[in-house]
Amino acid sequence: LSQARAGIISTVEVLKVMEAFVNEPNYTVWSDLSCNLGILSTLLSHTDFHEEIQVFVKDVFSPIGERLGWDPKPGEGHLDALLRGLVLGKLGKAGHKATLEEARRRFKDHVEGKHILSADLRSPVYGTVLKHGDSSTLDTMLKLHKQADMQEEKNRIERVLGAISQPELIQKVLTFALSEEVRPQDTVSVIGGVAGGSKQGRKAAWKFIRDNWEELYNRYQGGFLISRLIKV
Repeated sequence: LSQARAGIISTVEVLKVMEAFVNEPNYTVWSDLSCNLGILSTLLSHTDFHEEIQVFVKDVFSPIGERLGWDPKPGEGHLDALLRGLVLGKLGKAGHKATLEEARRRFKDHVEGKHILSADLRSPVYGTVLKHGDSSTLDTMLKLHKQADMQEEKNRIERVLGAISQPELIQKVLTFALSEEVRPQDTVSVIGGVAGGSKQGRKAAWKFIRDNWEELYNRYQGGFLISRLIKV
């Protein structure tokens, strides 16, 4: 990928190499693949190839997703749990039909208190239902945020809110970022999630930062969060 980014080889060569990893069991390798595909997907979101890269993601990640399944197996280690969350999150974001349907079912059971999601499945499930959700999905997520007892759960929800796709809901998330519901040190995570969530999110987050620059600068001046905000 570094060679492709430097213009030495074609990105097509990178994709061909990625296809060879379909039987890879290692979390660290999949994490690297996921990150690199995320970079490509971001670049291609400005082209006619965005849908095609989503199909590619589904093709590469679905075999490992089917092998892992949704539930832990006896003798699994913590890296298997991390891999499951990574793979299901990637498939869900790409719109893999079976993953989306199962995420919606499990989310419904979680909200209704029938079957609470394990901690390692919450981010991929939340992100998936939001990415393909509507205003009621966002409202439900904000309600879960308000009801959460633990800051860890609040932060988990804040990081995935930017997955929502509709422009008016993206604005709602950005407004929420500066509200009293979000701790000042966590506002950057919400805005960063929007910026990384979609092409529309990036534009909206950039405009939001410019429109609210004075407040954000006064809030974070002299601290590392201002540089983190600029980076995202």
